[in-house]
Amino acid sequence: MGPRFRGDDENGRSRSFLAGFFAFALTLVFAFGARAQPAAERVAVLQRGVNVTGWFRFPGSGDPAALRGYLGDAAIGELRHAGFSFVRLPVQPEFLLGARERVGLLIEAIRRLQRAGLGVVVDAHPAAWHLETSEADRGALVGFWQVVAPALGGLDPRLTFPELLNEPVFPGAPEAWAALQGQVLAVVREALPRDTVVLTGNDWGGVGGLAAVQPVADGNVVYSFHFYEPAELTSLAAYRPGLDRAVLARLPFPVAQAGCAALEAGADAATGGLIRYYCALGWDAARVGARIATAAAWGRRNHASVVLGEFGASAALAPGGRLAWLSAVRAACEANGVGWALWGYDDVMGFAVARPPGRHPVLDAGVLRSLGLGPAG
Repeated sequence: MGPRFRGDDENGRSRSFLAGFFAFALTLVFAFGARAQPAAERVAVLQRGVNVTGWFRFPGSGDPAALRGYLGDAAIGELRHAGFSFVRLPVQPEFLLGARERVGLLIEAIRRLQRAGLGVVVDAHPAAWHLETSEADRGALVGFWQVVAPALGGLDPRLTFPELLNEPVFPGAPEAWAALQGQVLAVVREALPRDTVVLTGNDWGGVGGLAAVQPVADGNVVYSFHFYEPAELTSLAAYRPGLDRAVLARLPFPVAQAGCAALEAGADAATGGLIRYYCALGWDAARVGARIATAAAWGRRNHASVVLGEFGASAALAPGGRLAWLSAVRAACEANGVGWALWGYDDVMGFAVARPPGRHPVLDAGVLRSLGLGPAG
């Protein structure tokens, strides 16, 4: 486990007792389910978000000056001016553990975002952990929050949202993830009794993983899911090597059979097969809406607040289909009362702002329109 920033050996026994108490309480929580939700003003903060993906994730050397200068105050102000209400800040635990100064820089960055009126989701976003099989990695996750949760304690709880883990996998084992998530939630709650905590399901945090979640009775949590469906469109089938990405970049959304046939005719056999498969699925705004509605319905059944923590589509896609998909996801979320966060500000699945963004990057006007937001300038 990582180093701690408050408490010492003298406090160890009391901390262990409290952690044990919270773990026991959460056992009862899982057994009896949830009926409470966060205050409406907390949920309202999580309505329109964007992931700033490279600030504390893959941050290179970790030079303090580079971290302080990654995102200028003018750029932060433009996010708020454009209509965003929160930033999701992925944080690579391997980068912070054992580095007291870096935790301070993280808190400094969060304060800057919050001074601009933005909520901040602090997302534990490991690069290479294997939590399903590695006890050491599970211990590192607990250790990360033993360090970071107390450090968040001086921030405004109305604008601070610790997210326990990005995209847990645990294939076919939602109960194993639930047990670990409950353990980590106990650690966070000990340090942050008033903050709204973001939980998620297994299976990469998708709609299916959310459906398998047994809600906790903690009344101050929200549940996140991610949405990149269909991956053939949003990532140009990145899961499958050897295809012609230039052709796939012209995939239509919504699906139009005439356009599909013409596209397939000009493709090699493997790429043509993928085009045929994608087009047969008939993806359109209604199908996107049905998937988002599935997540929202889980929330209603379980009296739980739900937020779409990530969605995005490759900037390599033809703008028409890409912006139509982004708009369909955003509109479906709003129709179902679900907050959302684009992935990302500095990533090709979103605004594709160069890293580091600098003082005054220009946000893509088409992406802003697809999100229902105004111009940043």
